Amino acid sequence: MLRASAKTNQTEIDLQSIRGSANSATKGIEFGSLLLRFAESVARRDTVTIAASRNALLESAGPLVVVDAAGVAANFQRMVRIADSIGIPVDDMNTELGQQVRAELKLEEFASAQNTLS
Repeated sequence: MLRASAKTNQTEIDLQSIRGSANSATKGIEFGSLLLRFAESVARRDTVTIAASRNALLESAGPLVVVDAAGVAANFQRMVRIADSIGIPVDDMNTELGQQVRAELKLEEFASAQNTLS
């Protein structure tokens, strides 16, 4: 979705930010490194780092960005849980775009890649 959004808005991004690269997160995404820290802390459910990253984002980007970031994080969690609980199948993993993104992000390096449906 990030890639499609960037193309629609004619913004150059570096998808390596998805893998946690703070340098990549700054390319084309305002407050990218702070947003990355916030997203990672939410994904890890670490209340200490959530508070710290949220406060850093608030100081630099302001309350509207924090609200948007929290809303996106909450919506993502909601969508994933609903899809998992009702058994919505994963998208076709063999599409050209899917293969391209997996290769670019080197997703096969993750231990969980062995459990990915192909």
